[in-house]
Amino acid sequence: MANIRFREPSIIPGFRLTFGFTVFYLMLIVIIPIVGLFLKTFELDWESFVRIVTGPRFLAALQLSFGTSLLAALFNVVIGVLTAWVLVRYDFTGRRLLDAIIDLPFALPTAVAGIALTALYVPQGWIGSLFTPYGITIAYTPVGIWIALVFIGLPFVVRTVQPVLEDVNREVEEAAATLGAPRRTTILRVILPPLIPAILTGFALAFARAVGEYGSVIFIAGNIPRQTEILPLLIVFRLEEREYAAAAAIAAVMLTISFAILLLVNFLQAWSYRRFGNG
Repeated sequence: MANIRFREPSIIPGFRLTFGFTVFYLMLIVIIPIVGLFLKTFELDWESFVRIVTGPRFLAALQLSFGTSLLAALFNVVIGVLTAWVLVRYDFTGRRLLDAIIDLPFALPTAVAGIALTALYVPQGWIGSLFTPYGITIAYTPVGIWIALVFIGLPFVVRTVQPVLEDVNREVEEAAATLGAPRRTTILRVILPPLIPAILTGFALAFARAVGEYGSVIFIAGNIPRQTEILPLLIVFRLEEREYAAAAAIAAVMLTISFAILLLVNFLQAWSYRRFGNG
């Protein structure tokens, strides 16, 4: 008797309808605007495009935006993992309040955050005045930009690591301790590996948010060309000058670099899931 194969029913009913809606939504909201951005860039000739993306002002803004975003995301990985650890592993007074404060950058308008940070870190501010006697200026410098990016990126790391940390089996930790493993070894070889995919996810989200951040940065940055001018602000300047093709070119380069970095992070995530997925 010939083997007869039956198609297994889809777990999700109406797969074709939901899949078609998903593709249509992505095309409408994501793909079409990106294609339009690159088409607008093609209005420039090659020499004009090269002149824009190799100019000293663009390169300075590119280095500042991606450099501070990378440093902020790396810092948030360390602080975010520690914060998630405290929230999950310890029970203390004010724990729920601290847990709610973590989400404050999500709810707070970015412009409000920028004004608040600027008021704190200017030379006359509560925190900035503490550094002024030593000749250290925070606001209107790359350090101020970094602080703003740390502020808006921290919740992404905490909220991606926290649920995974809650699911870590403590019996494995106890078994490692029973077998005589030092606490450092238990953390590095038992607790940390299952967290790596979540840490990479949090890093990618924090980095992506930081690269495109505008509202919380413009107030504390100072916006000095070639010193404290970020790429999103440079794009806004080009739009105000009605140089739409130049603005599209800057945005296209920014998008391409961001996509390449996020693609690399996704490859690392896939590798970490295969390597540490089973804990």
